[in-house]
Order: sequence, then C-alpha cells, then structure tokens
Amino acid sequence: MTTAEIMFAQPGDATMDRKHEARKVLWALLAALFIHLLVAFTLAGLGGVFSPPLPIEEKPVELTIVDLSTPPPVVPKNPAFMETDESKQSAEAPKEKTFESNANSIAASQLPATGGMPLPSQQGMDRPGVDLETHQFSLPNEGAQSQPSAAPQESPKPSEPPQPTPQPTPVTDSEQFAMLTSRPTPTVRPSVVPTPEQPRSAYRAQKRQTRLSGSITNRGASAVNAIGTPLGRYQKTLYDAVGSRWYYYVARQRDLVSIGTLRLVFSVDRSGHVANLKVVENSSNESFANVCLQSVLEIQLPPIPEDVADTLPAEGLDEEMSFTMYAN
Repeated sequence: MTTAEIMFAQPGDATMDRKHEARKVLWALLAALFIHLLVAFTLAGLGGVFSPPLPIEEKPVELTIVDLSTPPPVVPKNPAFMETDESKQSAEAPKEKTFESNANSIAASQLPATGGMPLPSQQGMDRPGVDLETHQFSLPNEGAQSQPSAAPQESPKPSEPPQPTPQPTPVTDSEQFAMLTSRPTPTVRPSVVPTPEQPRSAYRAQKRQTRLSGSITNRGASAVNAIGTPLGRYQKTLYDAVGSRWYYYVARQRDLVSIGTLRLVFSVDRSGHVANLKVVENSSNESFANVCLQSVLEIQLPPIPEDVADTLPAEGLDEEMSFTMYAN
C-alpha cells in the first residue's frame, strides 16, 4: 500500500515572504547609503591633495643701494708684542717680522727645533707665559746726584763789650810803599769732598725661563724675530708703568693676596688715558683684584704718537693683561 503525503499551502507563508523581501530591500538601501557616505568622505579627504596650490602673494621688490666706490678702511688688529731684552737687541732688522717689539732682535734657539711655533726651543718651567730668560724684578730708582759736603760752620762766640775806637796812626811814605808792593796771603778754603753718586736703575720685570718647543733653527741665546716700532716702544712704556706699580703694591700687601691668576682687558685712548677697564677672569681673591686694578688705573702715559694712533681702532690701543701669583 502506497502512502502519499499531500502538502497544502498555508495562508501565512505568503505574508512571511513579503516581509522577508521588504527586509532585504531595507538592508540594501542602508548599504547603499553607507557606501555613498564613505565615498563622499574619501573624496573630501583626498580633495586637498589633488587640488592645485593656492597662489602665493607676491611681495614688492626691495632695492638696496650700496656705494662701493669708497670702501671703509680696514683697520689692522694689534700685532703680537714680544719684549726684547737689552742683551738681545740688534742693530740689524730681521728678514721676517714675526713680532712687534721695543727693539730689533734676530731669532735664535738654545736647542734644536722641536716644534712648529716661531719660538726658540729651550728648557725651563711649565708656565703659561713666554719668558726667554730668568732674572729678578727691579723697581725704578732715579738715583741721587752728587752733592758737595757742607763746610763746617763756626759756632757763634759770645759778644764782648765794645772797645774804644783807636785813633789812626799817621803812615809814613816808606810804610805806604811797602804796603803797595806786598803780596796778599792766599785764603785757605775748606776742601769740598763730593758724595758718591748712586747709580740709576730702570724697571725690570721678573722672568722665569719657560719650556718651549719652537721651529727656530739658528743656534744661540733664545730670541725671536722682532721689529722695533713706535707701537712696540709705546707698549713697552705701558707694560713698564703697570708692572712697576704692580710689584710695589704686591710687596706691600703680600700677606693679603692669594695664589691665582687675574686677567683683565682695557683700552688706552689717544691722550694716554685708560678706559673700559674690566676683569674677565680671577682665580685669586678680592685683594689681588684690587692690586691689579689699582696698578692699571694709576698709570700716567704720554699721548699715543699720531703715526701710531692712525693705525689703531677708534677706541685706541686694546690691551689684555694677565697677573699671576705663584706659590714660589
């Protein structure tokens, strides 16, 4: 026996199909709206990249007129100064002008050349300065002129009572002739014994030969190639004026100053006055600074010669000095 199953359509099935189709259409619309929004935002973000740049605002052209017919004069810097000792002065000028100095000197070295600087090679102490010899300082002494010794003065005698004036005795002719022909007795004067003249001394700075390694090959007492110029002689006058006062004040206040180095800068105008004095470094104490400042402020210099002043900057001669107190 065969069994057959007959299926009948229910009324609710058609309604469910229509709801299902409507739901598909709604999702399709939402998806299309989302895609449109996504495309719109993407185009908006990429629009600034592909869009042409905005035109740059043009500024008016500025013209600067420079007069090149008369260029400003070039003022040379102060040349390096090296003091020349009297024992190393030379009447002949060196072929190479390496340093400015108060006198001419020709380069020489105690040892063979061992370096590249235009200095002699020599043994000595390791110090920051450049000293070619060793000697103690001496302060200037004008000396005493020879003066005659004063003659001894006689002590005053007590006054005696006045004596009666004697009456003159008549002189005969023979006595008058004898008086006219007689020779006067010479007056004996005390001998004048001059006092010995004290020698005059000039200022001399203290030197301690420093260790150097230079390129000078000529053998002899340590010296450099230096030219004596008016500027070099004026600088020597300046250094002597400051140094003589500095040693004097240090000797008076030795118990107050401490070991260290002070470096200062200043300028000397055309009239010889110090200006723009300033301490730039001080590893000592305040007493040492006062000594150094006082030594510079109290100097009295002559005016800078016209031929020298014309080669210097408008503010005058620029100087930098270092003062050092060592332990020994």
